[in-house]
Amino acid sequence: MQRRRGLAALAVLLALAALGADASVHEYSGGGFAPRANSFFFHGGSEGLYASDPSSNTSASFIRFDSVTFRRTQESAGRHEAMQQKTGLVEAIIVEIQDRSKIGGSYLHSDAICCTPELDKEKSCKVGEVIIQPNPDNPDWPKRVQTFFSGRDEEASMVTQVVSINKTGMYYLYFMFCDPQLNGLKITGRTVWRNPQGYLPGKMAPMMTFYGFMSLAYLVLGLLWFLQFVRCWKDILQLHYHITAVIALGMCEMAFWYFEYANFNSTGNRPMAITLWAVTFTAVKKTISRLLLLVVSMGYGVVRPTLGGVTSKVGALGVVYFIASEGLELVENLGNINDFSGKTRLFLVLPVAILDATFIIWIFSSLSRTLEKLQLRRSMAKLELYRKFTNSLALSVLISIAWIGYELYFNATDPLSELWRRAWIIPAFWNVLSYVLLAIICILWSPSRNPTGFAYSEDTADEADEEGLSLVGSAVKGTGDIVNMHVFPEDKLKYRFPLHSWQAYDF
Repeated sequence: MQRRRGLAALAVLLALAALGADASVHEYSGGGFAPRANSFFFHGGSEGLYASDPSSNTSASFIRFDSVTFRRTQESAGRHEAMQQKTGLVEAIIVEIQDRSKIGGSYLHSDAICCTPELDKEKSCKVGEVIIQPNPDNPDWPKRVQTFFSGRDEEASMVTQVVSINKTGMYYLYFMFCDPQLNGLKITGRTVWRNPQGYLPGKMAPMMTFYGFMSLAYLVLGLLWFLQFVRCWKDILQLHYHITAVIALGMCEMAFWYFEYANFNSTGNRPMAITLWAVTFTAVKKTISRLLLLVVSMGYGVVRPTLGGVTSKVGALGVVYFIASEGLELVENLGNINDFSGKTRLFLVLPVAILDATFIIWIFSSLSRTLEKLQLRRSMAKLELYRKFTNSLALSVLISIAWIGYELYFNATDPLSELWRRAWIIPAFWNVLSYVLLAIICILWSPSRNPTGFAYSEDTADEADEEGLSLVGSAVKGTGDIVNMHVFPEDKLKYRFPLHSWQAYDF
Protein backbone atom coordinates (compact mmCIF):
# COMPACT_ATOMS: atom_id res chain seq x y z
CA MET A 1 0.00 0.00 0.00
CA GLN A 2 2.78 2.43 0.93
CA ARG A 3 4.58 1.64 -2.31
CA ARG A 4 1.42 2.33 -4.31
CA ARG A 5 0.94 5.64 -2.55
CA GLY A 6 4.54 6.57 -3.30
CA LEU A 7 4.11 5.75 -6.98
CA ALA A 8 0.87 7.71 -7.07
CA ALA A 9 2.55 10.74 -5.50
CA LEU A 10 5.38 10.55 -8.05
CA ALA A 11 2.84 10.32 -10.87
CA VAL A 12 1.07 13.44 -9.58
CA LEU A 13 4.36 15.34 -9.45
CA LEU A 14 5.24 14.32 -13.00
CA ALA A 15 1.78 15.32 -14.20
CA LEU A 16 2.15 18.72 -12.58
CA ALA A 17 5.59 18.99 -14.15
CA ALA A 18 4.24 18.32 -17.60
CA LEU A 19 1.80 21.19 -17.27
CA GLY A 20 4.57 23.75 -16.95
CA ALA A 21 7.13 22.50 -19.42
CA ASP A 22 6.84 25.58 -21.64
CA ALA A 23 7.75 28.76 -19.80
CA SER A 24 8.25 31.30 -22.61
CA VAL A 25 5.27 29.75 -24.34
CA HIS A 26 2.28 30.70 -22.18
CA GLU A 27 -0.46 28.11 -22.59
CA TYR A 28 -4.15 28.82 -21.89
CA SER A 29 -6.41 25.83 -21.36
CA GLY A 30 -9.94 26.97 -20.68
CA GLY A 31 -9.07 29.63 -18.13
CA GLY A 32 -11.84 31.82 -16.75
CA PHE A 33 -12.04 35.59 -16.26
CA ALA A 34 -12.15 37.24 -12.83
CA PRO A 35 -14.18 40.39 -12.06
CA ARG A 36 -12.44 43.62 -11.14
CA ALA A 37 -14.22 46.96 -10.78
CA ASN A 38 -16.54 47.10 -13.82
CA SER A 39 -14.38 44.75 -15.93
CA PHE A 40 -13.42 41.08 -16.20
CA PHE A 41 -9.81 40.04 -16.76
CA PHE A 42 -7.53 37.06 -17.33
CA HIS A 43 -3.78 37.37 -16.69
CA GLY A 44 -2.02 36.13 -19.81
CA GLY A 45 1.54 36.36 -18.50
CA SER A 46 4.33 38.73 -17.58
CA GLU A 47 8.00 38.74 -18.51
CA GLY A 48 10.97 41.05 -18.70
CA LEU A 49 11.68 41.81 -22.35
CA TYR A 50 14.59 43.65 -23.91
CA ALA A 51 14.08 46.00 -26.84
CA SER A 52 14.54 44.65 -30.36
CA ASP A 53 17.90 45.24 -32.02
CA PRO A 54 17.13 47.52 -34.99
CA SER A 55 20.38 46.56 -36.73
CA SER A 56 19.47 42.86 -36.95
CA ASN A 57 16.42 41.16 -38.40
CA THR A 58 17.05 38.03 -36.33
CA SER A 59 17.27 39.85 -32.97
CA ALA A 60 13.62 40.77 -32.68
CA SER A 61 11.78 40.95 -29.38
CA PHE A 62 8.08 40.22 -29.58
CA ILE A 63 4.88 38.74 -28.15
CA ARG A 64 3.03 36.50 -30.61
CA PHE A 65 -0.59 35.38 -30.30
CA ASP A 66 -1.01 31.79 -31.53
CA SER A 67 -4.45 30.18 -31.90
CA VAL A 68 -6.00 32.20 -29.08
CA THR A 69 -9.73 31.44 -28.98
CA PHE A 70 -12.49 32.77 -26.75
CA ARG A 71 -15.62 30.70 -26.06
CA ARG A 72 -18.75 32.21 -24.54
CA THR A 73 -21.77 30.42 -23.09
CA GLN A 74 -24.78 29.40 -25.18
CA GLU A 75 -26.93 31.71 -23.09
CA SER A 76 -24.68 34.65 -23.88
CA ALA A 77 -24.63 33.86 -27.61
CA GLY A 78 -28.41 33.38 -27.75
CA ARG A 79 -29.09 36.95 -26.68
CA HIS A 80 -28.04 38.27 -30.08
CA GLU A 81 -29.35 38.05 -33.63
CA ALA A 82 -27.59 35.86 -36.16
CA MET A 83 -27.08 38.77 -38.58
CA GLN A 84 -25.39 41.07 -36.06
CA GLN A 85 -21.73 41.66 -36.83
CA LYS A 86 -20.26 42.63 -33.45
CA THR A 87 -21.96 40.93 -30.53
CA GLY A 88 -19.15 40.87 -28.00
CA LEU A 89 -15.69 42.39 -27.53
CA VAL A 90 -12.60 40.92 -25.88
CA GLU A 91 -9.42 43.01 -25.68
CA ALA A 92 -5.83 41.94 -25.21
CA ILE A 93 -3.99 44.68 -23.31
CA ILE A 94 -0.17 44.72 -23.26
CA VAL A 95 1.29 47.24 -20.83
CA GLU A 96 4.82 48.00 -19.70
CA ILE A 97 4.85 48.18 -15.91
CA GLN A 98 5.81 51.86 -15.81
CA ASP A 99 2.63 52.65 -17.79
CA ARG A 100 0.32 50.73 -15.45
CA SER A 101 -1.38 53.93 -14.29
CA LYS A 102 -2.52 54.53 -17.87
CA ILE A 103 -4.94 51.58 -17.66
CA GLY A 104 -8.30 52.57 -16.21
CA GLY A 105 -9.95 55.90 -15.52
CA SER A 106 -7.63 57.27 -12.86
CA TYR A 107 -6.50 60.07 -15.16
CA LEU A 108 -10.20 60.89 -15.67
CA HIS A 109 -10.75 60.92 -11.90
CA SER A 110 -12.80 57.72 -12.14
CA ASP A 111 -12.45 54.32 -10.47
CA ALA A 112 -13.80 52.56 -13.56
CA ILE A 113 -11.64 50.34 -15.74
CA CYS A 114 -14.15 50.09 -18.58
CA CYS A 115 -15.62 53.14 -20.26
CA THR A 116 -19.03 54.20 -18.93
CA PRO A 117 -21.80 56.10 -20.80
CA GLU A 118 -20.95 59.22 -18.78
CA LEU A 119 -17.29 59.13 -19.84
CA ASP A 120 -18.33 58.37 -23.41
CA LYS A 121 -20.40 61.56 -23.49
CA GLU A 122 -17.27 63.49 -22.55
CA LYS A 123 -15.49 61.96 -25.59
CA SER A 124 -12.90 60.45 -23.27
CA CYS A 125 -13.38 56.83 -24.35
CA LYS A 126 -15.76 54.40 -26.07
CA VAL A 127 -18.44 52.47 -24.20
CA GLY A 128 -17.58 48.79 -23.87
CA GLU A 129 -13.81 49.30 -24.17
CA VAL A 130 -11.06 49.37 -21.56
CA ILE A 131 -9.99 52.92 -20.72
CA ILE A 132 -6.42 53.53 -21.91
CA GLN A 133 -4.51 56.78 -21.69
CA PRO A 134 -2.07 56.85 -24.64
CA ASN A 135 1.59 57.36 -23.88
CA PRO A 136 2.53 60.78 -25.33
CA ASP A 137 5.99 59.46 -26.24
CA ASN A 138 4.53 56.36 -27.92
CA PRO A 139 0.83 56.79 -28.83
CA ASP A 140 0.40 53.10 -29.73
CA TRP A 141 1.14 52.03 -26.17
CA PRO A 142 -0.25 50.56 -23.98
CA LYS A 143 -1.13 48.12 -26.76
CA ARG A 144 -4.74 47.15 -27.43
CA VAL A 145 -5.71 44.17 -29.64
CA GLN A 146 -9.45 43.69 -30.16
CA THR A 147 -11.39 40.52 -31.01
CA PHE A 148 -15.14 40.56 -31.75
CA PHE A 149 -17.78 37.85 -31.61
CA SER A 150 -20.09 37.71 -34.62
CA GLY A 151 -23.82 36.95 -34.55
CA ARG A 152 -24.64 33.97 -32.37
CA ASP A 153 -21.20 32.38 -32.68
CA GLU A 154 -19.99 30.83 -29.45
CA GLU A 155 -16.34 31.12 -30.45
CA ALA A 156 -14.15 34.00 -31.60
CA SER A 157 -10.51 33.57 -32.61
CA MET A 158 -7.78 36.18 -32.49
CA VAL A 159 -5.96 36.87 -35.69
CA THR A 160 -2.42 35.49 -35.42
CA GLN A 161 -0.20 38.52 -35.05
CA VAL A 162 3.11 39.65 -33.63
CA VAL A 163 3.51 42.64 -31.32
CA SER A 164 7.06 44.01 -31.56
CA ILE A 165 8.79 45.21 -28.41
CA ASN A 166 10.86 48.34 -28.98
CA LYS A 167 11.40 49.36 -25.37
CA THR A 168 13.06 47.36 -22.61
CA GLY A 169 10.78 46.71 -19.66
CA MET A 170 8.58 44.35 -17.66
CA TYR A 171 5.50 43.63 -19.77
CA TYR A 172 2.14 42.36 -18.56
CA LEU A 173 -0.56 40.84 -20.76
CA TYR A 174 -4.24 40.90 -19.78
CA PHE A 175 -7.27 39.68 -21.68
CA MET A 176 -10.26 41.81 -20.68
CA PHE A 177 -13.92 42.41 -21.50
CA CYS A 178 -16.46 44.90 -20.21
CA ASP A 179 -19.81 43.35 -21.20
CA PRO A 180 -21.36 41.49 -18.21
CA GLN A 181 -23.25 39.30 -20.70
CA LEU A 182 -19.92 37.64 -21.55
CA ASN A 183 -19.56 36.38 -17.99
CA GLY A 184 -18.46 32.73 -18.14
CA LEU A 185 -16.06 33.34 -21.04
CA LYS A 186 -13.18 30.84 -21.42
CA ILE A 187 -9.85 31.24 -23.19
CA THR A 188 -7.64 28.67 -24.95
CA GLY A 189 -4.48 28.98 -27.04
CA ARG A 190 -1.04 30.34 -26.31
CA THR A 191 1.26 33.34 -26.58
CA VAL A 192 4.96 33.19 -27.40
CA TRP A 193 7.34 35.69 -25.77
CA ARG A 194 10.83 36.23 -27.18
CA ASN A 195 13.83 38.37 -26.30
CA PRO A 196 16.39 39.54 -28.88
CA GLN A 197 18.87 36.82 -27.88
CA GLY A 198 16.37 33.99 -27.47
CA TYR A 199 13.31 32.72 -25.66
CA LEU A 200 14.66 32.87 -22.12
CA PRO A 201 12.67 35.35 -19.99
CA GLY A 202 14.60 38.47 -19.10
CA LYS A 203 14.97 37.42 -15.47
CA MET A 204 16.45 34.06 -16.45
CA ALA A 205 18.68 35.10 -19.36
CA PRO A 206 21.71 36.17 -17.25
CA MET A 207 21.57 32.86 -15.38
CA MET A 208 22.57 30.94 -18.50
CA THR A 209 25.86 32.85 -18.65
CA PHE A 210 26.24 32.46 -14.89
CA TYR A 211 25.79 28.69 -15.07
CA GLY A 212 28.43 28.62 -17.79
CA PHE A 213 30.93 30.42 -15.55
CA MET A 214 30.03 28.22 -12.58
CA SER A 215 30.60 25.11 -14.70
CA LEU A 216 34.10 26.39 -15.49
CA ALA A 217 34.66 27.27 -11.82
CA TYR A 218 33.77 23.73 -10.74
CA LEU A 219 35.97 22.39 -13.53
CA VAL A 220 38.96 24.40 -12.26
CA LEU A 221 38.30 23.34 -8.66
CA GLY A 222 37.94 19.74 -9.76
CA LEU A 223 41.17 19.87 -11.77
CA LEU A 224 43.17 21.30 -8.85
CA TRP A 225 41.64 18.77 -6.47
CA PHE A 226 42.34 15.90 -8.89
CA LEU A 227 46.01 16.87 -9.28
CA GLN A 228 46.47 16.96 -5.51
CA PHE A 229 44.46 13.76 -5.20
CA VAL A 230 46.75 11.92 -7.64
CA ARG A 231 49.92 13.38 -6.12
CA CYS A 232 48.98 12.07 -2.68
CA TRP A 233 47.28 8.88 -3.84
CA LYS A 234 48.78 6.66 -1.13
CA ASP A 235 47.61 8.91 1.69
CA ILE A 236 44.02 9.43 0.56
CA LEU A 237 41.36 9.27 3.26
CA GLN A 238 37.79 8.08 2.84
CA LEU A 239 36.62 11.65 3.40
CA HIS A 240 38.47 12.76 0.26
CA TYR A 241 36.28 10.49 -1.87
CA HIS A 242 33.18 12.20 -0.48
CA ILE A 243 34.60 15.62 -1.32
CA THR A 244 35.46 14.39 -4.82
CA ALA A 245 31.88 13.21 -5.29
CA VAL A 246 30.47 16.61 -4.30
CA ILE A 247 32.80 18.41 -6.74
CA ALA A 248 31.82 16.04 -9.56
CA LEU A 249 28.12 16.42 -8.81
CA GLY A 250 28.45 20.20 -8.71
CA MET A 251 30.22 20.21 -12.07
CA CYS A 252 27.54 18.00 -13.66
CA GLU A 253 24.73 19.99 -12.07
CA MET A 254 25.95 23.35 -13.37
CA ALA A 255 26.61 21.86 -16.82
CA PHE A 256 23.12 20.36 -17.02
CA TRP A 257 21.49 23.62 -16.00
CA TYR A 258 23.57 25.51 -18.56
CA PHE A 259 22.56 23.19 -21.40
CA GLU A 260 18.95 23.17 -20.19
CA TYR A 261 18.85 26.98 -20.30
CA ALA A 262 20.67 27.05 -23.64
CA ASN A 263 18.12 24.69 -25.18
CA PHE A 264 15.25 26.66 -23.64
CA ASN A 265 16.73 29.86 -25.04
CA SER A 266 16.95 28.47 -28.57
CA THR A 267 13.60 26.65 -28.74
CA GLY A 268 11.33 28.27 -26.16
CA ASN A 269 10.59 24.84 -24.68
CA ARG A 270 12.02 22.95 -21.71
CA PRO A 271 12.53 19.26 -22.61
CA MET A 272 11.38 17.05 -19.78
CA ALA A 273 14.39 14.72 -19.91
CA ILE A 274 17.08 17.42 -19.60
CA THR A 275 15.25 19.23 -16.83
CA LEU A 276 14.65 15.99 -14.93
CA TRP A 277 18.36 15.19 -15.07
CA ALA A 278 19.29 18.68 -13.87
CA VAL A 279 16.73 18.52 -11.05
CA THR A 280 17.95 15.07 -9.99
CA PHE A 281 21.59 16.17 -9.95
CA THR A 282 20.57 19.15 -7.83
CA ALA A 283 18.71 16.97 -5.32
CA VAL A 284 21.54 14.42 -5.15
CA LYS A 285 24.21 17.09 -4.69
CA LYS A 286 22.21 18.89 -2.02
CA THR A 287 21.80 15.62 -0.14
CA ILE A 288 25.47 14.60 -0.44
CA SER A 289 26.57 18.13 0.53
CA ARG A 290 24.56 18.03 3.73
CA LEU A 291 25.85 14.57 4.56
CA LEU A 292 29.41 15.78 3.92
CA LEU A 293 28.96 18.70 6.31
CA LEU A 294 27.46 16.37 8.89
CA VAL A 295 30.19 13.71 8.81
CA VAL A 296 32.92 16.39 8.82
CA SER A 297 31.30 18.00 11.86
CA MET A 298 31.18 14.60 13.57
CA GLY A 299 34.94 14.34 13.13
CA TYR A 300 34.79 11.49 10.63
CA GLY A 301 38.35 10.58 9.63
CA VAL A 302 39.76 12.97 12.24
CA VAL A 303 38.32 12.10 15.64
CA ARG A 304 36.63 8.84 14.73
CA PRO A 305 37.58 6.29 12.03
CA THR A 306 33.97 5.35 11.27
CA LEU A 307 30.52 6.65 12.08
CA GLY A 308 29.74 3.48 13.96
CA GLY A 309 26.14 2.85 14.93
CA VAL A 310 25.03 6.26 13.72
CA THR A 311 25.71 5.33 10.08
CA SER A 312 22.22 3.96 9.48
CA LYS A 313 20.60 7.07 10.95
CA VAL A 314 22.72 9.36 8.80
CA GLY A 315 21.88 7.30 5.73
CA ALA A 316 18.16 7.27 6.54
CA LEU A 317 18.11 11.04 6.97
CA GLY A 318 19.88 11.41 3.63
CA VAL A 319 17.40 9.17 1.80
CA VAL A 320 14.38 10.95 3.26
CA TYR A 321 15.88 14.34 2.43
CA PHE A 322 16.59 13.30 -1.16
CA ILE A 323 12.98 12.18 -1.70
CA ALA A 324 11.55 15.40 -0.23
CA SER A 325 14.03 17.61 -2.11
CA GLU A 326 13.48 15.82 -5.42
CA GLY A 327 9.72 16.30 -5.16
CA LEU A 328 10.04 20.00 -4.38
CA GLU A 329 12.59 20.58 -7.15
CA LEU A 330 10.38 18.80 -9.69
CA VAL A 331 7.40 21.00 -8.96
CA GLU A 332 9.47 24.19 -8.82
CA ASN A 333 11.29 23.66 -12.09
CA LEU A 334 8.75 21.79 -14.19
CA GLY A 335 5.54 23.18 -12.75
CA ASN A 336 4.31 26.57 -11.63
CA ILE A 337 4.30 26.54 -7.87
CA ASN A 338 2.74 30.00 -7.74
CA ASP A 339 -0.48 28.49 -9.07
CA PHE A 340 -0.82 26.27 -6.02
CA SER A 341 -2.73 27.17 -2.88
CA GLY A 342 -0.95 28.17 0.31
CA LYS A 343 -1.68 24.77 1.89
CA THR A 344 -0.21 22.96 -1.11
CA ARG A 345 2.94 25.09 -1.04
CA LEU A 346 3.25 24.45 2.69
CA PHE A 347 2.86 20.71 2.09
CA LEU A 348 5.73 20.78 -0.43
CA VAL A 349 8.08 23.04 1.51
CA LEU A 350 7.51 22.03 5.13
CA PRO A 351 9.16 18.57 4.95
CA VAL A 352 12.31 20.03 3.38
CA ALA A 353 12.37 22.85 5.95
CA ILE A 354 12.07 20.42 8.87
CA LEU A 355 14.75 18.12 7.46
CA ASP A 356 17.08 21.07 6.85
CA ALA A 357 16.57 22.23 10.43
CA THR A 358 17.36 18.69 11.60
CA PHE A 359 20.58 18.69 9.59
CA ILE A 360 21.61 22.07 10.95
CA ILE A 361 21.04 21.27 14.60
CA TRP A 362 22.78 17.93 14.23
CA ILE A 363 25.73 19.56 12.43
CA PHE A 364 26.28 22.27 15.03
CA SER A 365 25.81 19.95 18.01
CA SER A 366 28.28 17.48 16.46
CA LEU A 367 30.73 20.26 15.70
CA SER A 368 30.53 21.46 19.30
CA ARG A 369 31.29 17.96 20.62
CA THR A 370 34.16 17.51 18.17
CA LEU A 371 35.79 20.77 19.25
CA GLU A 372 35.36 19.79 22.89
CA LYS A 373 37.01 16.40 22.36
CA LEU A 374 39.96 17.90 20.51
CA GLN A 375 40.45 20.54 23.18
CA LEU A 376 40.39 17.98 26.00
CA ARG A 377 42.96 15.82 24.20
CA ARG A 378 45.09 18.85 23.32
CA SER A 379 45.22 17.86 19.63
CA MET A 380 46.27 21.34 18.64
CA ALA A 381 46.70 20.77 14.89
CA LYS A 382 43.29 19.19 14.53
CA LEU A 383 41.74 21.72 16.87
CA GLU A 384 43.10 24.54 14.70
CA LEU A 385 41.68 22.82 11.62
CA TYR A 386 38.20 22.63 13.11
CA ARG A 387 38.39 26.16 14.44
CA LYS A 388 39.06 27.39 10.91
CA PHE A 389 36.13 25.32 9.68
CA THR A 390 33.88 26.74 12.41
CA ASN A 391 35.02 30.29 11.68
CA SER A 392 34.25 29.77 7.99
CA LEU A 393 30.72 28.64 8.80
CA ALA A 394 30.26 31.56 11.19
CA LEU A 395 31.48 34.01 8.56
CA SER A 396 29.08 32.54 6.01
CA VAL A 397 26.27 33.08 8.51
CA LEU A 398 27.17 36.75 8.94
CA ILE A 399 27.40 37.26 5.18
CA SER A 400 24.08 35.47 4.74
CA ILE A 401 22.39 37.68 7.32
CA ALA A 402 23.62 40.79 5.52
CA TRP A 403 22.44 39.44 2.17
CA ILE A 404 19.06 38.47 3.56
CA GLY A 405 18.68 42.05 4.74
CA TYR A 406 19.40 43.22 1.21
CA GLU A 407 16.91 40.72 -0.20
CA LEU A 408 14.18 41.91 2.15
CA TYR A 409 14.87 45.49 1.09
CA PHE A 410 14.94 44.47 -2.59
CA ASN A 411 11.62 42.62 -2.41
CA ALA A 412 9.94 45.32 -0.32
CA THR A 413 10.91 48.09 -2.72
CA ASP A 414 10.19 46.13 -5.92
CA PRO A 415 6.81 44.39 -5.56
CA LEU A 416 6.08 44.63 -9.31
CA SER A 417 9.48 43.35 -10.54
CA GLU A 418 10.52 46.68 -12.01
CA LEU A 419 14.12 45.78 -11.10
CA TRP A 420 13.90 42.47 -12.97
CA ARG A 421 17.26 42.99 -14.69
CA ARG A 422 19.01 42.70 -11.31
CA ALA A 423 16.91 39.88 -9.87
CA TRP A 424 19.31 37.16 -11.10
CA ILE A 425 21.97 38.36 -8.64
CA ILE A 426 20.00 36.97 -5.69
CA PRO A 427 20.06 33.25 -6.65
CA ALA A 428 23.53 33.68 -8.14
CA PHE A 429 24.88 34.90 -4.79
CA TRP A 430 23.76 31.74 -2.98
CA ASN A 431 25.44 29.61 -5.65
CA VAL A 432 28.69 31.52 -5.25
CA LEU A 433 28.56 31.32 -1.44
CA SER A 434 27.96 27.57 -1.59
CA TYR A 435 30.87 27.17 -4.00
CA VAL A 436 33.14 29.15 -1.67
CA LEU A 437 32.18 26.91 1.27
CA LEU A 438 33.09 23.84 -0.78
CA ALA A 439 36.40 25.44 -1.80
CA ILE A 440 37.18 26.12 1.88
CA ILE A 441 36.55 22.47 2.75
CA CYS A 442 38.81 21.46 -0.15
CA ILE A 443 41.58 23.68 1.19
CA LEU A 444 41.24 22.60 4.83
CA TRP A 445 41.00 18.89 4.00
CA SER A 446 43.30 18.90 0.98
CA PRO A 447 45.09 15.57 0.34
CA SER A 448 48.57 15.60 1.83
CA ARG A 449 51.55 13.23 1.92
CA ASN A 450 51.68 13.82 5.66
CA PRO A 451 48.02 13.72 6.67
CA THR A 452 48.68 13.29 10.41
CA GLY A 453 47.50 16.88 10.91
CA PHE A 454 43.90 15.83 10.34
CA ALA A 455 43.86 12.04 9.91
CA TYR A 456 42.48 9.76 12.59
CA SER A 457 45.02 8.37 15.05
CA GLU A 458 44.82 6.28 18.22
CA ASP A 459 45.65 9.20 20.51
CA THR A 460 42.38 10.86 19.58
CA ALA A 461 40.35 7.66 19.52
CA ASP A 462 37.10 7.70 21.34
CA GLU A 463 34.15 5.43 21.38
CA ALA A 464 31.68 6.15 18.65
CA ASP A 465 28.97 8.42 19.92
CA GLU A 466 25.41 7.60 19.26
CA GLU A 467 24.40 11.00 17.89
CA GLY A 468 20.87 9.92 17.07
CA LEU A 469 18.03 11.86 15.66
CA SER A 470 16.71 12.91 19.06
CA LEU A 471 17.21 16.42 17.73
CA VAL A 472 14.29 16.04 15.35
CA GLY A 473 11.88 17.09 18.04
CA SER A 474 13.57 20.45 18.38
CA ALA A 475 14.34 20.88 14.69
CA VAL A 476 11.44 23.20 14.10
CA LYS A 477 12.38 25.63 16.86
CA GLY A 478 13.33 29.17 16.00
CA THR A 479 17.06 28.65 16.38
CA GLY A 480 17.11 25.83 13.90
CA ASP A 481 15.06 27.76 11.39
CA ILE A 482 17.26 30.85 11.59
CA VAL A 483 20.51 28.94 11.20
CA ASN A 484 18.98 26.86 8.43
CA MET A 485 18.43 29.95 6.32
CA HIS A 486 22.12 30.74 6.40
CA VAL A 487 24.15 27.55 6.19
CA PHE A 488 21.99 26.06 3.44
CA PRO A 489 21.61 29.26 1.40
CA GLU A 490 20.05 27.69 -1.66
CA ASP A 491 16.91 26.85 0.32
CA LYS A 492 16.59 30.29 1.90
CA LEU A 493 14.14 31.56 -0.70
CA LYS A 494 12.01 28.43 -0.67
CA TYR A 495 10.62 29.01 2.80
CA ARG A 496 8.91 32.25 1.74
CA PHE A 497 5.89 32.43 -0.50
CA PRO A 498 5.50 32.80 -3.42
CA LEU A 499 8.41 30.70 -4.47
CA HIS A 500 10.81 31.89 -7.16
CA SER A 501 11.04 30.01 -10.87
CA TRP A 502 14.69 30.46 -11.08
CA GLN A 503 17.14 27.98 -8.78
CA ALA A 504 19.93 28.37 -6.15
CA TYR A 505 22.07 25.38 -5.27
CA ASP A 506 24.05 23.90 -2.44
CA PHE A 507 27.79 23.43 -2.72
